[in-house]
Amino acid sequence: MPFYNDLRPEADFATRDFVRVFPKMTTTERVRCIDGLRRLKAGLAQHVPPRETEGNLLVASWNIVALGGGDYRDGEGLYYVAEIIGAFDLIAVQELKPNLTDLDKLMRILGPHWSYMVNDPTGGDAGNDERSAYVFNTNRVRLSGVAGELSLWQDYDGDWPGAMRSLKRPPYMTGFVTAWKHFAMVNLHLHPGKDRAKPAADPPVPSDAQVRQEEIRLLLAVLAARRDQLWSKNLILVGDTNFYRRHDEATLDLLHAAGFWESGGLVGKTTNITVDPADGETYDRMFFNGEEYFDIAVRDGLEQGGVFDFLDHVYRDADWPIYREAMRDIRTKAADKSKIMTDDAAAWRYFRDTYRKRQVSDHFPIWVELSVDDSDAFLARNRAAIAAT
Repeated sequence: MPFYNDLRPEADFATRDFVRVFPKMTTTERVRCIDGLRRLKAGLAQHVPPRETEGNLLVASWNIVALGGGDYRDGEGLYYVAEIIGAFDLIAVQELKPNLTDLDKLMRILGPHWSYMVNDPTGGDAGNDERSAYVFNTNRVRLSGVAGELSLWQDYDGDWPGAMRSLKRPPYMTGFVTAWKHFAMVNLHLHPGKDRAKPAADPPVPSDAQVRQEEIRLLLAVLAARRDQLWSKNLILVGDTNFYRRHDEATLDLLHAAGFWESGGLVGKTTNITVDPADGETYDRMFFNGEEYFDIAVRDGLEQGGVFDFLDHVYRDADWPIYREAMRDIRTKAADKSKIMTDDAAAWRYFRDTYRKRQVSDHFPIWVELSVDDSDAFLARNRAAIAAT
């Protein structure tokens, strides 16, 4: 579990040199954070399976919007992010910014048995100065020693307009080992944007969905060409795909044709924060492709996986009045500060549409439970094979 050094009474600091991560947290902020963490812990315990020694691995993916990209998050928000991360064993993170200060604060809260791997920021307008990261519990999973960004070969000659040479944000592949299982994860953040009519152009301008489809086609081509060179044939493609239900069916068909499948616990689930849940999309996905004994845990006939809605527990709709001063303090324009303090409707809208998304994220984390102990099935199959000889 995380370390809660900031959330101690002042008397504790007079008797021992507990190191604070957020030394400026006020009494009000600390009390509010403790209340939120207790609700969050109860919610996670209800929705996420417990860890089983050498029996399971809890794998998650989370677009933590602009993590490290500014001073949006305060101590309370980062404590909530750390609490959620700490409920899992291995988390693929998207939209990490070049500044790693927030990530380092999260690691201090999580404790010494947590570590991370990050790639370089992707420059240019298309890359949005983003990194990908893997955050993992070293007591539960370890690095295989293989990590790197997947790229195309220079002599690739595509027939797609523009002959795309690489994905806008390079896929970040890293290998992991747990118990007697090994696998590689490919962390993705695909091209964003909702498909819409494009004006006639010469050369033709592809739609957003066409760009994503080409990104997936190129990725699958690289994986197929290097299949025998990969450290593990057990693969998880994971991350923010930006797939839309009505526009990316052809791209999903490519993945399925290549032998990738999704967890039954995630299919069709809304993963983004929206005003109207009916408008939600399944942007965040996990696709699996593996050999025998690479399985998602099943209970009561259901594959174990889901989307964790943290807004049921922290930054709830009805909580907006208690954050009024906090919202005012992070605003820079005097007119905005005045409006937040005097206009209930404006304060509510800012809380709903901006503040809580910046404190945690505008995406929910997704997760699956992998079964990592198939020793009985392994032995049963081998016994049958030996007995038959």
